[in-house]
Amino acid sequence: MQSILLSREEVGRRAKELYENSIRKQVEREENIGKMVIIDIETGEYAVDKTGIESARYLWKKHPLARLFGFRIGYKVAASFNGFLERDSQ
Repeated sequence: MQSILLSREEVGRRAKELYENSIRKQVEREENIGKMVIIDIETGEYAVDKTGIESARYLWKKHPLARLFGFRIGYKVAASFNGFLERDSQ
């Protein structure tokens, strides 16, 4: 299968669209707040775990050429260099 080149911005846009339209309402539960959701932007499949590493491995095992993007559930950013993560208001 030949892969189409996408910019980082396009990968992020597709991931955000998938998250907002179908994944958010399934994963944003109290027990998942702070965990990572990793999304395969081409299939719409996703997985959740504490750091995102196991989810990424799981999705790459299913689709070795998968384009993955991650979100920290319940937060505006996935990581912070200053030690503070701002919660998402939704």
